[in-house]
Amino acid sequence: MKKFIFFTVLSLFLVLDSHHVRAAPRALLVKSLPGFVGSFPSNHYAGYVTLKGESELNFYYYFVTSEGNPSKDPVVLWLNGGPGCSSFDGFVYEHGPFNFEAGKGGLPTLHLNPYSWSKVSNIIYLDSPVGVGFSYSNDTSSYVTGDKKTAEDTHNFLLKWFEQYPEFVNNPFYIAGESYAGVYVPTLASNVVQGIKKGVKPVIQFQGYMVGNGVTDHQIDGNALVPFAHGMGLISDYMFEQAKTYCKDNFYDPSTRNCSKAIQNIDAAIDGLNIYDILEPCYHSPSNMDKAKDSSIPVSFQQLGQTSRPLTVRKRIYGRAWPFRAPVRDGLVPLWPQIMAESNAVGVPCINDAVATTWLNNDAVRKAIHASPKAGPWELCTGQIFYDHDAGSMIPYHKNLTSQGYRALIYSGDHDMCVPFTGSKAWTSSLGYKVVDGWRPWISKGQVAGYTEGYANNFTFLTVKGSGHTVPEYKPQEALDFYSRWLAGKRV
Repeated sequence: MKKFIFFTVLSLFLVLDSHHVRAAPRALLVKSLPGFVGSFPSNHYAGYVTLKGESELNFYYYFVTSEGNPSKDPVVLWLNGGPGCSSFDGFVYEHGPFNFEAGKGGLPTLHLNPYSWSKVSNIIYLDSPVGVGFSYSNDTSSYVTGDKKTAEDTHNFLLKWFEQYPEFVNNPFYIAGESYAGVYVPTLASNVVQGIKKGVKPVIQFQGYMVGNGVTDHQIDGNALVPFAHGMGLISDYMFEQAKTYCKDNFYDPSTRNCSKAIQNIDAAIDGLNIYDILEPCYHSPSNMDKAKDSSIPVSFQQLGQTSRPLTVRKRIYGRAWPFRAPVRDGLVPLWPQIMAESNAVGVPCINDAVATTWLNNDAVRKAIHASPKAGPWELCTGQIFYDHDAGSMIPYHKNLTSQGYRALIYSGDHDMCVPFTGSKAWTSSLGYKVVDGWRPWISKGQVAGYTEGYANNFTFLTVKGSGHTVPEYKPQEALDFYSRWLAGKRV
């Protein structure tokens, strides 16, 4: 009798386990990758979720299951910014399962990444909005989009994705991203929460979100650069005091000639720096522009922002040199409205993405990861989308989400000049939440890795010492440390 019960239970377990394995679409399993020798430490899936409406939207994702306990560990959606940049940026250069070693005249060699975020979570790398990376539509009018439509489309993607992967629907779910994903993340989170309240199925087990060096509020972000430059010793006390006097602490929108001149002097002083990490070298002068091209910076980057479309603004702001290609109108205001438009700085990015470009445009790689030929050549950041920043400041979104009990971690590499930590610190303080964990260092590898402050409503601000704009790229072990602690609900 005992044997019968044992085998009955065992049979039931095997049936359930078999169902668990079959739930994920087996045709989308990534079995091998060119450049990598060995077995993956967890399952990988890749493919498309298609949304049908006025136009057919084909959203591409790469899904890495957790190396720990995939049936219990959180599912995290990762979004890179731009707008217009592929989330393969995060996969290749930041916290994906592999480190990529550049090949000599061939494909890069892949090694397992000891600091992959898949060590502690399931993670979805999504190319969004459509028109970015491998996501595409046969109707290019779909490439005209904005904050609100992107949030709506990505929410619909998630609902269909969980239908494809029902075994993960009960896992805790988080949304994470960096740079312009400072807009993507809270707007998407708001849509997810609204869907939960309306009883939309499947019910996503949304727990919270995290944003790294994220765009949040034009005015606060715009006013952050001058104090950052002064605090970092990039401008003199005299230049700082002059700007404060003439601009009355409104550096964002110079309203007088003297203020404009003071800001221009500051801009000239910092023009030769890498805005994504002031400690790293950069190419700006015309002579160095040729050197940058010789070092294999992709043509897609060299051409970012170039357009013949009338009545457009083209700015190199918010993330990896993205083109703000939208009709000039109220609300489309960059960090440096006049200065960047009038400066003589050459718009050559301070990064080299040849490895990702080479690997992801290889036919064998694209076949292995189920990327459609209809998507066209892969570019880290595309110039083909037309994007409207129509959601305004993100501060009301953050207040709304955190006041409902959703957890939030705002982290910031403290040497990023693109979206400086001074702005992130200012807006997090502006929420008016009570400080429950006073400003203190946090530790990684036995050393001070940055500073953190905890607020009521499960809201945390954190800096990463010595890091630039893309924190996991500059400080991979430190990033995995705060990521894993925060997901586990531990004190960072």
